[in-house]
Amino acid sequence: MTTLRIGNASGFYGDRFDAMREMLTGGEIDVLTGDYLAELTMLILGRDRLKDPAAGYARTFLRQLEDCLGLASERGVRIVTNAGGLNPAGLADAVRQLADQLGIPVRVAHVSGDDLTTAHPGSLAAHAYFGGFGIAECLRAGADVVVTGRVTDAALVTGPAAAHFGWTPHDHDRLAGAVVAGHVLECGAQATGGNYAFFRDGDVRRPGFPLAELHEDGSCVVTKHPGTGGFVDVGTVTAQLLYETAGARYAGPDVTARLDTVRLTQDGPDRVRIEGVRGEAPPPTLKVGLNRLGGFRNEIVFVLTGLDIDAKAALVRDQMEPALGKIADVRWELARTDRPDAGTEETASALLRLVVRDPDQEAVGRALSGAAVELALASYPGFHVPAPPGKGSPYGVFEDVYVPQGGVDHVAVLHDGGRVPVPPPHDTLVLDDVPEPALPEPLPPGPVTRAPLGLVAGARSGDKGGDANVGVWARTDVAWRWLAHELTADRFRELIPESRELTVVRHVLPNLRALNFVVEGILGAGVAARHRFDPQAKALGEWLRARHLDIPEALL
Repeated sequence: MTTLRIGNASGFYGDRFDAMREMLTGGEIDVLTGDYLAELTMLILGRDRLKDPAAGYARTFLRQLEDCLGLASERGVRIVTNAGGLNPAGLADAVRQLADQLGIPVRVAHVSGDDLTTAHPGSLAAHAYFGGFGIAECLRAGADVVVTGRVTDAALVTGPAAAHFGWTPHDHDRLAGAVVAGHVLECGAQATGGNYAFFRDGDVRRPGFPLAELHEDGSCVVTKHPGTGGFVDVGTVTAQLLYETAGARYAGPDVTARLDTVRLTQDGPDRVRIEGVRGEAPPPTLKVGLNRLGGFRNEIVFVLTGLDIDAKAALVRDQMEPALGKIADVRWELARTDRPDAGTEETASALLRLVVRDPDQEAVGRALSGAAVELALASYPGFHVPAPPGKGSPYGVFEDVYVPQGGVDHVAVLHDGGRVPVPPPHDTLVLDDVPEPALPEPLPPGPVTRAPLGLVAGARSGDKGGDANVGVWARTDVAWRWLAHELTADRFRELIPESRELTVVRHVLPNLRALNFVVEGILGAGVAARHRFDPQAKALGEWLRARHLDIPEALL
């Protein structure tokens, strides 16, 4: 059958508004996907739903569709999105109303059954991660727009691919290829030079959004529309493949994709071919993401300028101590951004950050803020804060649990109102670690220079609940021979002091010349809890690249 061209127009709730129009007008595509959901987004939508039971979906998608539904209809492009969030039926109805107002004949379907909130008392939102076969049922029945709630990000691609090529749940290799394609596309411009370690390799001022040319055997070519910004090469695709993954087995509801089988080749300018992906039966359980309110937090930043930074920090900590005694969680962090003999006041200043959390809003609210404000004329010289203290705000906690694949009602609600149950996979396989692959031959001894790791390796990092992953890859075979032996889990802990008391697991992916590190617990209760300075670990990889090692001069 013909190639299926699937594009992406959103990597998160808040992504570039014009991307949908750009993808529809920039070149040929058959299906346009949009990913609007993340762990934090589900919490935001859950709070929206508390205020209005009819809310709970990504309203931005509707505004984009108001501008672009006619274009999609004229060009025969089908739209598949998880913008339904906590209320896919509500968004589907809103799309129908919009289409009626615009006078555009559109068949709208949605996927339901992922909402398990009532089964998890105390949660604000509890949703199972579905695969793509509910989407496939909707498309096979003729839907032009398919709205889902919480599906895996890759399901936005596996669903259309299964519908187009007639794949069944037993086509593990083909499905795994589509999962890999979906994972590359899901974060939008991150596949076309955005957030890329070697961003100076091209013009990334306004990167275009990616698309994948999928083939019946599960292979694909990742590219972008001609004339759009950014670039697509083996490095940008490698970076995205490592993003928010872990070991060789990348599990999902439809299939477990073996990332250690992925082969990437440059197939021309802005074209990367992905092939060789092997798949295995999916695990017998579905992941369920639980979001709940964890309590209240507040944050105060004290600016310390000039001399005696440590003494000034000690003074304000002592002065604040009486107001902190009964608070459940108190964290101080001193960021030494100051420089000696600085030419500006800002570069002469350090930042002392106080973060507090407690079940009681009052404990971290006015009482704490008042204690800080009262120090304005009675503390260290030069006392000031960048913003007045607040009254304390709610924060969320994310965790995941697992339920049997057959324990959730996965239903495709067709455009004509028909309901098609989506059965769980017949074959499943409990996840297990793959044996450690052989490492390449180490480099022979030679002269070394103390230099940043980032001169010879790229990295990309991200969050998964309370854990972070850091994918690190070499750009050449020679650099890989060094990296594979040098960057052990112990060396990672040395370079990233925050990880020294935590479990760090290293996974080796030779086909990608890559190492993937999972740092367990570094993000506490997840992004919504804002446990650390960089709560989603987005820059953890760049910090690692900035650390210095003894690097063979032959690589520099």
